Amino acid sequence: MVSVEIVKRYPAFALDVRWEAQDGVVGLFGPSGAGKTLTLQCLAGLVTPDAGRIVVDGRVFFDAATGVSLPPQARRVGYVFQGYALFPHLSVAENVAFGLHGRPRAERARRTAEVLGRLGLAGLERRRPHELSGGQRQRVALGRALAIDPALLLLDEPLSALDAPLRRALRDELREVLAACGTAAVVVTHDFTEAYRLADRIVVCEAGRVIQSAPRAELLWRPASEAVARIMGVANVLHGSVVKATPERIQIRWRGQTLEAVNSPTRSYLPPPESPIAFFIRPEYVRLVRKDRGAPDPAHHMNVMRGRIVREADFGTVWSLRVRLDEAGPPAQGDFDLQVEVPHLVYEILELERDRHWELSIHRGSIHVLPS
Repeated sequence: MVSVEIVKRYPAFALDVRWEAQDGVVGLFGPSGAGKTLTLQCLAGLVTPDAGRIVVDGRVFFDAATGVSLPPQARRVGYVFQGYALFPHLSVAENVAFGLHGRPRAERARRTAEVLGRLGLAGLERRRPHELSGGQRQRVALGRALAIDPALLLLDEPLSALDAPLRRALRDELREVLAACGTAAVVVTHDFTEAYRLADRIVVCEAGRVIQSAPRAELLWRPASEAVARIMGVANVLHGSVVKATPERIQIRWRGQTLEAVNSPTRSYLPPPESPIAFFIRPEYVRLVRKDRGAPDPAHHMNVMRGRIVREADFGTVWSLRVRLDEAGPPAQGDFDLQVEVPHLVYEILELERDRHWELSIHRGSIHVLPS
């Protein structure tokens, strides 16, 4: 288990974070300047907090109240730096063995061979970093961090130095390595897809604070606030007013429509009528009602509205559509109201390039109310 309470103040920035996690991978996620790397440096002992407490598997790394502050070498922490920071003049084997200095030669050789074999680097022992691919360099950096058998593994933007196709491939490979090694790990990233793929728990940071810490699936479907949803890049974050709320359902007035949602966090607090409310609708859950099958079926088509496609973008496998409703008044998001995502095949079958006016349907369970 990792328990973190850190306060570190600078003239232009203050870090004040608190979070806990069981075994597994923690993703520190947020925009640049949120304090993610500074948190990592405090965990490693490279920066001393002004106040707080850091405990890893029952060992106190830092406690301002009792004066405990273990030096980096006593924490048994493996650190994978952004860009890997491999020693260019050392071979693969020498890079991996770097943290094992002071141990008997036979033990260093055995441990190095063991790590190289586990990471698929056997046969590359004599190569220098410039002779390796991006994926191989990543594994060497990871091997150097794992060689000391760390109590905690820290990875600072481990995929940022790679181009997009390689980044996607190595993201899944890194996830498998982290799962196989079984070491508690903290990964810093500003890419939500990366955080979701790598981490079991995601800690969302903004301006030196933690604004939500949750298992990844909970965070994906239940962001704690509008700020969290926007940092995650959630589309269709909208504002309306309450018509009626019960523990099971909530009705929302938005752009001349009365929308009904059923999965909303209203059981402990029922917002009064006319109170403002924020909610989001994922673009892939907005359905276009086919025109060749008659009028919308109330049993399958809920929250029906009409609108026109005003803009679109082709992302290869999917089309992203910007739809403006027929209702009078200013659109909710610049020049459109809803972002809608459809597979490429659906775009072609429905001839959306030609036919721009459609009825839309949103299932009650696809409207997610954000806590105030």
